Amino acid sequence: MTPADTGASTVVDATSTAVSVSDSRMAPGGPGYRRMSFALFLAGVATFALLYSTQALLPLISGDMGVTAGDASWTVAAATGGLAVFVLPMSALSERFGRRTVMTASLAVAVTVGLLVPFAPSLPALVALRAVQGAALAGLPASATAYLAEEVRPRALVTAIGLFVAGNSVGGMSGRVITGWVAQEWGWRVAVGVVGLVAVACAVAFRLLLPAPKHFTPGSLRPRVLVGTVRDHLANPLLRRLYAIGALFMTVFGGVYTVIGYRLTEAPFSLPQGLIGSIFLVYLVGTVSASTAGRLVGRLGRRGALYLGAGTTAAGLLLSLAGSLPLVLLGLVLITAGFFAGHAVASSAVGKTAQHGRAQASALYQSAYYVGSSAGSTVGAVAFHSGGWAGTVAVGVLAVLGVVVITVSGSLAARRAAGTPVRALNLSR
Repeated sequence: MTPADTGASTVVDATSTAVSVSDSRMAPGGPGYRRMSFALFLAGVATFALLYSTQALLPLISGDMGVTAGDASWTVAAATGGLAVFVLPMSALSERFGRRTVMTASLAVAVTVGLLVPFAPSLPALVALRAVQGAALAGLPASATAYLAEEVRPRALVTAIGLFVAGNSVGGMSGRVITGWVAQEWGWRVAVGVVGLVAVACAVAFRLLLPAPKHFTPGSLRPRVLVGTVRDHLANPLLRRLYAIGALFMTVFGGVYTVIGYRLTEAPFSLPQGLIGSIFLVYLVGTVSASTAGRLVGRLGRRGALYLGAGTTAAGLLLSLAGSLPLVLLGLVLITAGFFAGHAVASSAVGKTAQHGRAQASALYQSAYYVGSSAGSTVGAVAFHSGGWAGTVAVGVLAVLGVVVITVSGSLAARRAAGTPVRALNLSR
C-alpha cells in the first residue's frame, strides 16, 4: 500500500524501518510500557468522562432549565469547541515545556472546573464553564499522541494509541452510565459532580504512573516557527485527508450520542434516565475495536480498516431507524465499533505521517476531530428537532459517505501518481 492510498502514511523515519535491539523506546513487555499504557488509559478516561459529562443528561438539563434540545446541546458543543480551538496552542506549549508537564496541568485545570460545573446558576454560565473545561482538556489529546510517537517503538505505535483511544471509550461510557443512574436519584448536578471526583482520582493516578519522557527535545514557541510547521502539515495531502476523515467520523458519533437520550425518552421507548445512561455501556465495544486497531490494520491495511469502519458505522445508522429497542441497541453497537476503529486507525496514521512537529500534526487532527464533534452535536440536535431521528441519521450517513469518498479519492490519486492504471485499483488492499 502506497503512502497516499488513504491519507494514512506508511512513511516513517529511518529509525523505524528496522528497530534495533539498542532502541531505548518502550515496547510491549519492556520496562515502563505497562505503566505508560495504564497512565494514558486513565488520562483518556478522565478526558472523555469530563468532556461529555452532560451529554447523557441533556433531557434533564432541558427540563430543569426550560430550554430546547438544541440549546442544551451547547453544553456539549461548547466543551468540544473549546478543545478544538485551543488544542493547537496547547500543542505548541507541549513542544516547549514537555508532553507530561502540559498533560498534567491540563488535567489539573479541567478537574477543578469540573467540580464547579454542578453549581452553574444558568445555562449561559454552564456553557461558559464547559467551554473553559474543553479548552483545558485541549492539552491532553495532541500531547498524548506526540508522547507516544516519541517514546514508543514504531511497530507498537498503533496498539499504544489504540489503548489511549480505548481509555477515551471507557471514560465516555463510565461517565454517561454513572451520570444516568446518579441523576435519576439526585439530579443532573450531583451526577456531574460525581464525574468530577472520578476524574480527580484518574488525574492523580496518571501523574504518579506516567514515566518521564526520554526522547523529548524542546522546540520553539516562536509564532513564526509554529505557523511554518502548521503550514507544512496542511500542505501534506495525506494529513489533510486524515483530518477530514477524523472530523467526519466524529460528526456521526457526536450527533448520534447527543440526540439518542431524547429519542429514548420519547414513545415508543419512554425509558427512565438510569436506563438511558446504561445504554452507553455499548462503549465497551469501542474499547475493544480501538485496542485491536493494530491487528485490523495488519490484516486489511489502513484502507481496508477505514472502509470497514465506515461500512460498520453506516450499517448501524440504518439499523437504528427501527422501532424495536433491541435493533436500536444493535445499531448503536455497530456505530460505536465502526467509529472507534476508524478513529484509532486515522489518529495513529497522523503520528507516522508527520516527520516533524508531531504535536502540531496531532493537534490539527484533534482540532478537526472536535470540530466534527461540535458540528455533529449541534447539527444532529437541529436535525432531530426538525425531522426526528431520521434527520439525525441522514446527517450521519452523509458524513460516512464523505469518509468513503475521501478514502477512494486518495487511493485513485496514489495510483495515478504511481503510474498504475486506475482500473487495477484494489479497494481491499
